[in-house]
Amino acid sequence: MTLNFYENLSNDYIKLLENGDEHNIIIEVGETPVMQTFKVHSTVLCYRCPYLYDEFKKSTINNDDKIKIIQKSQISAKVFNFILKYIYGATINLEKVETSIIFGLLMTANQFQLEELVLRLQTFLIENHPSWLKLNFSKIYNSSFQADFKGLQNYCNDIIAKYPNLIFESTDFNTLPEAALVSIIQREDLQLEESKIWDYVIQWGISQNKTLPSNIDDWIDKDFQILKNTLQQCLPHIRYFQISNKNIMQKVYPYQQILNKKLMTDILKYSMALNEPMTSTILPPRKIVTTQLPNRFQITSLIITNEHAANIASWIDKKEVTYDVNNNPYEFNLILRGSRDGFGVDVFWSLCNQKTNLVVVVKVKDTDEILGGYNPIGWDSNLHGQFSTTNDSFIFSLKNGNIKNHILSRVKNASKALFNYRSQVPNFNDDFCMYNMYNSQNFKKFNIYGIRGYEKLIRKTTGEFLIDDYEVFQIKRDKIF
Repeated sequence: MTLNFYENLSNDYIKLLENGDEHNIIIEVGETPVMQTFKVHSTVLCYRCPYLYDEFKKSTINNDDKIKIIQKSQISAKVFNFILKYIYGATINLEKVETSIIFGLLMTANQFQLEELVLRLQTFLIENHPSWLKLNFSKIYNSSFQADFKGLQNYCNDIIAKYPNLIFESTDFNTLPEAALVSIIQREDLQLEESKIWDYVIQWGISQNKTLPSNIDDWIDKDFQILKNTLQQCLPHIRYFQISNKNIMQKVYPYQQILNKKLMTDILKYSMALNEPMTSTILPPRKIVTTQLPNRFQITSLIITNEHAANIASWIDKKEVTYDVNNNPYEFNLILRGSRDGFGVDVFWSLCNQKTNLVVVVKVKDTDEILGGYNPIGWDSNLHGQFSTTNDSFIFSLKNGNIKNHILSRVKNASKALFNYRSQVPNFNDDFCMYNMYNSQNFKKFNIYGIRGYEKLIRKTTGEFLIDDYEVFQIKRDKIF
């Protein structure tokens, strides 16, 4: 029988790290003036992190005590501290750690070739922070292929198979790594019409070659060969024999030169129902699920999830029990997204002026915070400098990642619930508003001046803060409710 004493061993090695006794390496992390130094031991690195041990052997920088120095300016001290706790003590405490920091830890662990940690962190993110992964979907998906995170790749592909527009309609689609695109289109359960898959594959291929003429009528043989070479890993996964005759002629035939001649001949035979032998491989049809959730449950957002939308709907109707995501009585129609339409106030007024029943949501930069507000009566540019009255508006902070609880703050001063000001909209009486004095398209800043017209603050601190993006939805009650 073996008696294990791993906990004490781990604690003793953590003490060695913290005390720095007998260290022979100094690792400088970050850039001045916030650079931080860590004292470590080459013997520990030799067995626990060969990547850093190799850096130690290559280092030619020494301090006055002849101790070698390794410089890692692109890594944050917070992330590196987690790395060292893993190397020395085989333990990491991720309680109350921002999800973005955990993802940064995963990227650094991959750089340092800490395979065990990479696998565990992927599982941790999938099991404990699925909402954050979905809100940062394009970034996570691209990173998973750049760093070869198999766990995140499979997780994302399972979601894409059900909701393909998450990637195919995203602004980042054309930058998708080839391996990612292949992994999607080879799936039998991809819920997308085959002719649309063909369209997206062609779009992606053309976007990789900026020299191709915009009009296919101007293409020469060399142009078709360039596209064929680009798509050589993708073309075998198209179910050509599941494309309608009309789409074969309108969409596939114009690009016949990128296909094998025998394949193109067989496609035409099949489309014309000719009873002749074919030598091409015929892939089985994709397994399309015919029963889908109504559109109102598939919110088009890069910031909030269906669960968030159900919470907001419950607050609008002043329900004590939150609506089930499959019984949300409102449709959330996206009418503005900053990253898509622009952040200038002119964009807001053009798309949102005098529209009622608006939900505004913002993603705060470098945190898990999602803030927002509901305006049932809208903002009116004709009322510049005036307040609008309503008893039903509210502002909020949503549970997300490291943010463990919602905050709901209802209007308490109905006569000053909303403020119409041309350079500061949306504006919930300065309790929550966009700050854009110069009408810049890239001025991504909101402000909370204090408690003015609402019950309480929706974040711990007042003042200006930067955002990654913001969205405005116009909601409408579904007729079946």
